[in-house]
This record gives sequence, C-alpha cells and structure tokens, in this order.
Amino acid sequence: MSDTPPQDAETTPEAADRSPSDREGAPPAEAVARAEELRRRLTEYNIAYFERDQPLVPDAVYDSLMRELQALEARYPSLVTPDSPTQRAGAPASPLFAPVEHAIPMLSIDNVTDREGLMAWHERVARTLAEAGAGEPEFICEPKYDGLAVSIRYEKGVYVQAATRGDGRVGEDVTPNVATIEVIPGVLRPPHPDVLEVRGEVYMPISEFESLNERMLAEGKPTFANPRNTAAGSLRQKDPAVTASRHLSFWSYQLGETEGVPTFATARETFDYLAERGLPVNPIIEVHDDIEAAHRYCLDRQEHRYELDYDIDGAVVKVNGLAHRALLGATSKAPRWAIAYKFPPEEKTTLLKDIMVSIGRTGRATPFAVLEPVNVGGSTVSMATLHNEDQVRLKDVRPGDTVIVRKAGDVIPEVVGPVLELRPPDSRPWSFPRNCPCCGTPLVRHEGDANTYCPNPACPCRVEQGIAYFAGRSAMDIEGLGEETVHLLVTEGLVSDPADLYSLRAEDLLAFRGWKEKSVNSLLRAIDESRNRPLARLLIGLGIEHLGPTGAEALARRFGSLEAIMEASPEEIAAVEGIGPVIAESVVSYFSDPHNREVVHKLKAAGVRTDIVENADLPQTLAGRSVVVTGTLENFSREEAEAAIKARGGRSPGSVSKRTFAVVVGENPGESKLSKARDLGVPILDEAGFVRLLETGESPGD
Repeated sequence: MSDTPPQDAETTPEAADRSPSDREGAPPAEAVARAEELRRRLTEYNIAYFERDQPLVPDAVYDSLMRELQALEARYPSLVTPDSPTQRAGAPASPLFAPVEHAIPMLSIDNVTDREGLMAWHERVARTLAEAGAGEPEFICEPKYDGLAVSIRYEKGVYVQAATRGDGRVGEDVTPNVATIEVIPGVLRPPHPDVLEVRGEVYMPISEFESLNERMLAEGKPTFANPRNTAAGSLRQKDPAVTASRHLSFWSYQLGETEGVPTFATARETFDYLAERGLPVNPIIEVHDDIEAAHRYCLDRQEHRYELDYDIDGAVVKVNGLAHRALLGATSKAPRWAIAYKFPPEEKTTLLKDIMVSIGRTGRATPFAVLEPVNVGGSTVSMATLHNEDQVRLKDVRPGDTVIVRKAGDVIPEVVGPVLELRPPDSRPWSFPRNCPCCGTPLVRHEGDANTYCPNPACPCRVEQGIAYFAGRSAMDIEGLGEETVHLLVTEGLVSDPADLYSLRAEDLLAFRGWKEKSVNSLLRAIDESRNRPLARLLIGLGIEHLGPTGAEALARRFGSLEAIMEASPEEIAAVEGIGPVIAESVVSYFSDPHNREVVHKLKAAGVRTDIVENADLPQTLAGRSVVVTGTLENFSREEAEAAIKARGGRSPGSVSKRTFAVVVGENPGESKLSKARDLGVPILDEAGFVRLLETGESPGD
C-alpha cells in the first residue's frame, strides 16, 4: 500500500478543471455519502496496513480510492474533515507501545505513476521557485524503499530512542528493537552533535526473507507474505530477541531534529554527513540537474529493481537545494519538494478459479491456486502456491474469490489474500481433501506438522516427482529426462523408481510415437554417464528431506561412501559440520526404510558409483566461514565460485552480515552487498584475492 495519496488534494487534475464557484458549491447528498464511505474504507485500510501489517487491498486499489476522495474534497472543500485520510500520514500509533511525539512531523510523500505526473510536479516546483526568483532546481534521486519508516535519535553521539512514523505526529517507541539492527550504530563516529535525529526505512533483505520462509516451511510453520510486512511485524515485537533473529536492515533518507549539526546547502551534503557518522546511506542515490535525467533514473531503477537485495516500489525525486525546499514548503501531510515515482504494482488482483492439491516426491500434499491468468512482475501467472492447509485457512481464500497475487522477479507467485469486499455472497470455505488426488490413499497429517502427506510410496505422483528430481540438474543431471518423459516412462510401466532408469533398453523407447534413434541413444548415453556422479549429487538425488547441497557435500567428505552414511548413527551424522539433529534424524529415517534401502541396492547393482567424493583431497581452508560472491568474475562462473567455497568447507550465502568472513567482488557487483560490507568492515576481495583465499584461507588483510 502506498504511504501517501498520489497528489496534493489542491492540485488534482479534477480540481484544476473546475471553476472556484464549482468547487465551493454545496455538495449533493450522493457526494457526501460517497466521501463518508471513502473515508471509512481508507481509514480501515490504513489501520490494517500501518498498525496490523496486514493489508486488505493492493496498492493500486488503495490509490484509486484515495484519488477519488481527493477529487471529491477538491470539488467540495466542505467535505474535508480533520480526520480525513487525505489530511493524515499513516495511522494512529498502536497502544501496545509507548507513544513518542515527533518534534518535527514525519510527513509522507505524494506520488505519481508516469512521466506526465512527474513533469506536472516539476512544473509546479519550477513555477513556484521562478516566482520567488530562486532559479532552477536540481534533483536528488533515491530508491523508494518498501519498508517501515522510523526516526532514530542520538544525543551526544549516543543512540537514545527510535520511533515509528505512526500518524506522522505521534509514533510508537521501538527503541530496544531498533537497537538490535546490526547496521545501526550504538555510538556515532565523532564529532558528535548535541542532537541528531535521522529518519529512514527499516527493511528485511530479500535473502533474509527467503531464508526465514525456508526455516518456517522446514519447521511446518506458516510462512510470511512479503518482506515489507515481515519487517514491520518483526520490528513491532515485544521481545527484542525476536527482532534480532530476523536480521533487519536500514537506509537513511533525511535528517529530523538536530542541534549542533553543521549548516548544509543541499540534501547531498546531509547524506555525506550521515555516512561520515557511520549511518547507512544507499550508494545508488544520485544528483541530477534536470528533470529528464531524474526521469531516466526512475526508469533505470525500475529496470534493475530485482538486482537489489531489498524491495523497492518506486523511486523518489526530491529538490536537492535546502533553501529551495524551504520556499516550496509542505501541505498538511506531504512536502511539495518531493515526489515518489511509483512502479507498476507487483501485486495484482485476479479470480481464483479453483484450489487443487499436488503431490510431491516426499508425498507432501501442497495446495495451489488455479487463477484467471494475470500479468504480474512481467510474466503471466495462472497458478500460485498456497503452501499448506493452515495457510489456506489463515488466508481464508476460496474458489470464486478475487485474490491478491504477488510476484517479484523469479520468485514463485503467491496468493497474498482475498479482497473480502468482492467475495460472492454464496462463498464457502475450502476444505482440504481427505484422500490423495493421485492414488486415493487417505492423506495423513502428524501432530505438530503443518504439512499433509500421501503415505503411499507407490503413489504415481510421488514416483514421478522423485524420478524427475533424481534426474535434475542439481542431482544426477540426466540430460533429456524431463517431467514429460518421466511421466511417459512411469505410465507405460517401464520405470517405478530411479534405479529402473539404468535398465531401460533402446527397443523399449523406440516403440514410443515420435521417438527416433538419435534421441533414444542420447538419453541412454546421458543415463549411462550419470553412473559416475559424485556421492553428494547421488545423496541429493535420493530426495532425503531437509538435506540440501551443502549438507550432502559435508556428509560425502566426512563418510566417503553411501554405505558408511547408511550405517552411521544419528549422533555421528549430527556431529558433521552444518548438519545438526533435524537433518541427521531425516537421513537415518530415510535409510531405515526398507523400500529406500532396496532402491539403493538396485542402484549399486546397476553400476551407480557410491564412493566418488569430489575434491576429497582439498584442504578445508574455509571451514565454518561464510564468503559472499557478487558480480561477474573472469575465471569463475557464479556457480563455480560458490562450489569452490563449499568444496573447501565454507558457505556462500546470498547476503552480507557481520558473520561474513569476506566478500568477493567482480564486475557489476550488487551495490547493496558492497555497501553493507563496507559498513560492517567485512574484507572486500578482487578475483586474485579470492584465489589466494581459496588456497590459504587468508584474505590480503590478514
């Protein structure tokens, strides 16, 4: 949801098209009723979004209703009330936290959605400054972060307080929670002003959000909808330890109340000052001397938005000169010297036609939404995950609902929730099926587990998914063995488990319509070559729950053969670096199953190697260390660089934290990772330094 209405009420196009007498006429009864309805709905949406972190409608719906209310108030000024959403920023502070009154109100920013809107804003700014004889403005351009606005106060350089925006005048005291955010210093770098209040955005890095949801799924708990709501909910925890566990971050965007701070001429100077004090300042902020260049910045941010490790929903264009800002002033809720250029919404509404259930290789029954196709995030979406039975119930989505669908970059589309106001009157809650839709076996759900399973190991869906996973690129990498081919082989009775692949004959495959000798020989050759894959890939291909590539490599290095792993105790497996009791129990449980042991026996009989350990003799120079790679290296692909790190006992996560040992930087690196590494003092290595690190475990600075 947008933090602000799209434009000042006094400057909407509808208002400009009316004469003063039109605008001052007595409003008709229908206008009065409609304005009252819009105020009620928008207030409800604001409370849900800002206070409960649970948006009821997509941004586009909210903005449309806000525009309608602005137009009504512009035409009939008597409709404007002090508590109208057009006159306030955000929503009242939650009673769960102590109130904090902002010495200087935390205003919102008006927004536009296209070049025409940006140029109209520029025309108003330029006209006002010209009338004051103040000259042409220049502009400072920033990303528009999709997070939670906060104010952080330092006295004599020491962190003393943090508060949310609230309604712009009174916010919530979240001092202990914000103190847990690693990038926010407890003490500023000197010289220390008497008072420095910095305002900015708390956000959850996308990599942290994805890791959090992976943990929630692994623990059978409901996942979170999006990074913005998760960041807001994480910050509003009564226990700061929960906030700390979420690894939030922060970007500064302006000063609030100050005492003893130097006088600045431009906003750029204030950013430089904040960075010198040790506060996070985004490296992709730019100054431009004309509005066309500012517009190009907005388009560039839109094009590259998914390269960042944080969500943005637009770009912000501000007048750079502080004297110019003083001349332009502000309305009751937004400065006239700033405008947000909002990107097309990444949340769309569409019809949920049906809810179906798919069966995976482990038997997990996953509900998914069948949607009326809709373009979201640059691609057409017709299906979206609903995760599990609890998520469907919590979101209360039903066939026939108009639902909000979210997609960012390559992330799997997800149904955020229903638009309740559009729900059909005869709607009924959806019930999870009792039997497997694939084989008819009764589904089971164990106590304490959020997931439901088909327990039948011979279920055709389980068999097909398991074989396709075994043949996948990250496992045995059998070229040409996709899901369609696997479905054909299982349906025709040629394959019932992965080991059966190694018994396929050319004459069996040539009997299929459309199969030629060349494609058959190619597939059989790929299957034959897979007999000699490393042990870690074989472990992945077996589909052991919770066991990922890093854990598989660790087990392969520690035990050396599949036979040794099968005979190891839970304690021996759990003692391996990066494994732990949950994965250990899963591994032991898998190999305790007679069916799984039979498949392993068949694989060995078919000549599949179970003792090839890749890079077994490599020294573990990076054992227990995290090395982040960003940008393009000359002699390593991204996958090769990460594999080299893991082969030496290290980890290669997607984000930088204080636990990161080093960051390897190639051409066109991710600016957010580079900036965070500098802020945290993490060593930054070029490719030569990376090679030395692999060989010795030492960075050039050691």
